[in-house]
Amino acid sequence: MNHSPSLQTILHDRVDAGRSLVESLLKYAKRADVIVLALPRGGVPVAYEVATALEVRLDLMLVRKLGVPSHQEFAMGAIASGGIQIVNDDALRANGIDQRTLDAVVAKETQEMLRREQLFRASREPLALKDQVVILIDDGLATGATMMAAIQAVRLQAPSRIVVAVPVAPMETAEALRDEVDELICPLTPDWLVSIGYWYTDFTQTSDEEVIDLLHRAWQRESMMK
Repeated sequence: MNHSPSLQTILHDRVDAGRSLVESLLKYAKRADVIVLALPRGGVPVAYEVATALEVRLDLMLVRKLGVPSHQEFAMGAIASGGIQIVNDDALRANGIDQRTLDAVVAKETQEMLRREQLFRASREPLALKDQVVILIDDGLATGATMMAAIQAVRLQAPSRIVVAVPVAPMETAEALRDEVDELICPLTPDWLVSIGYWYTDFTQTSDEEVIDLLHRAWQRESMMK
């Protein structure tokens, strides 16, 4: 693992990030019991590369960060499908967040999560995760709050194994998550993250249209494999 930035550790874009994860996941290739779950939106291009290379199924895990109203990039918790809610009490106290403010943020993010669920899935049902190997993928982690919510949501469905694969995360976050899953893959674990985008040459925001296109391409590929 690399712990300091250099020309060798910077990822070009999310496609490059996905390809950087493939070698460590080859043992899961072409297995009928493996499902790659992307955290949209940024995790979808990364996960698409992994699912395509491994020739396994791709689906979504809808998660929303609960950002501090005065500083949206700072997470005070996260929500995920299935009614999962994680809150960082220290972050609430440090930012003077009361229950009413928290409830308003939760309501807003829940509405956005449901919008994305309908937009991205349309009428397609989520894949059943029971007894499956689930590989959760995002384009990087900062506090790990959203991934922790995703892990809890997946665990409720009794998978046989939970794997988290991300291209970059601070050492502290990576070590905290390692105890929560069966396997953690993270090629870059800097002592100081700075930001996820710092580790990419191109960190352009992933659009809804790109997510839909990649999902449809993946699902079309899967239908042809049956």
